[in-house]
Amino acid sequence: MHIPIERYTLDNGLRVVLSADHSLPVVTVNFWYNVGSRNERPGRTGLAHLFEHMMFQGSQNVPDTQHMQMVERVGGSINATTWLDRTNYYTTVPASHLELALWLDSDRMGFFLPALTQEKFDNQREVVKNERRQRVDNAPYGDWDERMQRLLFPPDHPYHHSVIGSMDDLDATSLDDVADFFRTFYAPDNAVLTLCGDFDRDTARSLVERYFGPIPRGPGRPPLPGTPDVVPLQLGREIRETVEQPVAAARVFLGYRIPPYGTPDYYVADVLSELLAGGKSARLYRSVVRERRLASAITAMVFPVVTGASLFVMRGSVLPGQPPEPVEQALLEELGTLGREGPTDREMERAVTGLEARHLLGLQKTSERADTLSMLETYFGDPGLIETELDRYRAVTAADVRRFIDEYLSGENRVVLTYVPQAAPEAA
Repeated sequence: MHIPIERYTLDNGLRVVLSADHSLPVVTVNFWYNVGSRNERPGRTGLAHLFEHMMFQGSQNVPDTQHMQMVERVGGSINATTWLDRTNYYTTVPASHLELALWLDSDRMGFFLPALTQEKFDNQREVVKNERRQRVDNAPYGDWDERMQRLLFPPDHPYHHSVIGSMDDLDATSLDDVADFFRTFYAPDNAVLTLCGDFDRDTARSLVERYFGPIPRGPGRPPLPGTPDVVPLQLGREIRETVEQPVAAARVFLGYRIPPYGTPDYYVADVLSELLAGGKSARLYRSVVRERRLASAITAMVFPVVTGASLFVMRGSVLPGQPPEPVEQALLEELGTLGREGPTDREMERAVTGLEARHLLGLQKTSERADTLSMLETYFGDPGLIETELDRYRAVTAADVRRFIDEYLSGENRVVLTYVPQAAPEAA
């Protein structure tokens, strides 16, 4: 599928990507700011995610919390997410309300600080702390990714800590920290704006220049903390951690360091995840869940991150009352068999076709297409890669899969994280 792309940069450094599609009368305004949890300095973890919340608390010309309501009032939808490498904000509105969406985003980019108050900050900090309690501290297996990042990456790597941050760091964050973070990272020369959908090209360019052109450049993005570029792609040993929690059943996670998103081997890893756990006909589900009945669910995933290394993770949910060791052994056996024998031609075709179908289905939506264009521009400076990414999946061979398993998924590069039900207290 051909995706029209026009790319240019404003004088203040804001990179703009236009992708017109007149099939539906809607338009998505998508912002990627080149800042995530990797940019947080020690002692201030969680600030990037906290700031995502703050950006919906009003700006100089938009009353408190009205940004979201103004979009929804015209029939639009709006949201944002923060991750390791980036923060994105996305709004989809009827095409006739493009100007509203652009004005709202420009007001908070250019005029957020005049509306920043201690009351808003305190309120949103408590919201984030409560989110951590609900999603991480008090949720079954809720801290698995936090633990996996800590075990896979050394303390001086930006991926060592979680996106949501620690309670102590959130408590230690001040209003000045928030203001400094905004000045540093929420500048036009650290952002990508993508418009995707039903818009007139000349009108869109004129509106973008009107609302974003006058916003001044920022001070420049500082270097990432720590030593992100020297992390080896091998741990050099196996690391184990067992966690007792009040869970109903054990769960096993196997994690590995692998090459980052955008490298040829990342696409091999993604094909491998599909071979192992992409549906009920995949190897792990067929063997470990259906035939051997050792687990209730199986997952394999790759993190599309770009700072030095990425993560490949397999997860097995153990049946209640059963020990975790047989599930761990079964996961490793299937991985070993695939590494020795390689996938069949039919398995390869199924895996690549499944990835291709999901990719193309996602691109049918203006919101996902805009997000992909923003991502490719932010990470690689080339949104046109959206046209060739499927070719990189199609180029993966069975030999590539075998080599990848042998090179990266060995016992010398493995984290085994196991959750087990908390032992009942002994009777007095």
